[in-house]
Amino acid sequence: MSHFLGTHLNRLDAKGRTSVPAPFRSALRTGTDPVALVLRPSHMHPCIEAWPAAEFDRLAAPLDRLEIFSPAQDDLQTALYADAHRVEPDKEGRISLPDSLVRHAGLTDAVSFMGLGRTFQIWEPSAAAARLATARDRARALTLGPPA
Repeated sequence: MSHFLGTHLNRLDAKGRTSVPAPFRSALRTGTDPVALVLRPSHMHPCIEAWPAAEFDRLAAPLDRLEIFSPAQDDLQTALYADAHRVEPDKEGRISLPDSLVRHAGLTDAVSFMGLGRTFQIWEPSAAAARLATARDRARALTLGPPA
């Protein structure tokens, strides 16, 4: 899988369907088959997180190390899985966004796909622009030294 790069604007139809941008579809392909996505509400932003299924599995793997039935394991599993939805792009690269996620992100007739490397987010376009501006400002303030 290659990285999800750039920000792309697409339409959201009345049935909650949108087309995954062509560069993202290319990054999702393994051979000729599209890869399933796991969509979930971001716990940090009013957007939808989109995880290729294998990346989502890696995200969830540390839960297996927690004590089963512990409060931490129970809370983390609930937060990660309860609002998650598995979707598969159709032949045209469209996905259906669940109503609960559309409401969470405040989506109407347009959506902005924001590439984040291994994952991407789906935003209401003006909220995406504001998030990008904030991220740029905060990134400028960071001082990152050379890798150790």
